[in-house]
Amino acid sequence: MADMQRQPDSLAYVKPRGEGHADAWTEESRQRGGQHLAEVAEITPPGEVAAALRLSPGATAIVRRRVILLDGDAIELADSYYPTRVARGTKLADKSKIKGGAPTLLAELGYLARHVSEDLELRAADDHERAALNLPEGSNVLSLLRTTSTEDGSPFEVQLMVMKAPRRLHYEIEVD
Repeated sequence: MADMQRQPDSLAYVKPRGEGHADAWTEESRQRGGQHLAEVAEITPPGEVAAALRLSPGATAIVRRRVILLDGDAIELADSYYPTRVARGTKLADKSKIKGGAPTLLAELGYLARHVSEDLELRAADDHERAALNLPEGSNVLSLLRTTSTEDGSPFEVQLMVMKAPRRLHYEIEVD
């Protein structure tokens, strides 16, 4: 597992795509083994996600949960959360693939990524993560929390990705 490398350009995951282009998740996962949309729901998000989205206590968000595969094995759980004021009544709330990906739809809705922050943490896998990623008791996971905000600093998307560890992540970010 240590030889699995992910070399994303984080900006590719938050920028809109040109017409006819697949989203960055689809392009990367197609090369790595695929992905599937496991759930789309309106829920009360975990505390760290609610805080990152600046939601009031008990407020809900739309979540789109994906499972990323490599050679048929689940290697990553990727959940994207959107405030209901952004997502309700849009394709973000539908359990279907979004042509061009969420960043393209968000741009069409007037939400352009201007600031992205990421927090990476190595921690023990919880019961759900161990089952979903087929991990033995005592396993660790890498957790990446990415918050995407507008020019004025308003967060409109939080992605919580949980990956099998050990993994090596390499980031390269070019700023325009």
